[in-house]
Amino acid sequence: MVKLIALYKHPENKEAFDDHYFGTHGPITAKIPGLQKMVVTKVVGSPMGGEGKYYLMCEMFYESHEALKKAMKTDEAKASGKDLMSFAGNLVTLMIGEEVNE
Repeated sequence: MVKLIALYKHPENKEAFDDHYFGTHGPITAKIPGLQKMVVTKVVGSPMGGEGKYYLMCEMFYESHEALKKAMKTDEAKASGKDLMSFAGNLVTLMIGEEVNE
């Protein structure tokens, strides 16, 4: 299992971010062909205390690297990327990971 991980730093306006993320961006992203599962986690703190560096994490699961590459070429993925850059381009870090406990 391969996943595309999006880590978001704290936005200036959390309410506006949440409205756009959950009302617009999430539904666009959920339509990407080949996406098997999408898990969104709101970070509520860190073990050292305080709010921590990140606000939100989204894990998008794909069957394989090839499935992820194919998905990223679709119109739906391009729409998701365009939307992402429009509201959170300066907040997001994207990574690709492989689950090792399969």
